Amino acid sequence: MTLMRTTVEENARLGRIVAEKANAASGPVSIVLPLRGVSAIDAAGQPFYNPEADAALFAAIRRDSRHDKVKIIEMDAHINDPEVAGRMAAELLSMLNRSAHVLP
Repeated sequence: MTLMRTTVEENARLGRIVAEKANAASGPVSIVLPLRGVSAIDAAGQPFYNPEADAALFAAIRRDSRHDKVKIIEMDAHINDPEVAGRMAAELLSMLNRSAHVLP
């Protein structure tokens, strides 16, 4: 198995792509940004820890997302922290509940 860490520049591009896709969605969109890392091996003390690369991803998502359409939720947590999973589940349930009210 070979693992590669994305660079700051690659993460900035990925952030733009995520924002473009979110902007194009026809339904409600929420993006949770776990500010302490997005992978088990990019947490503090892990081999792919690179807060600058993560910051480039998050900055591009913030900058390029349509703020009238895309809800950005920032959490001072790692993606594998239970509170991130809880918040993501709550957001999904909220969106499903809103969608159910508009169905015929």
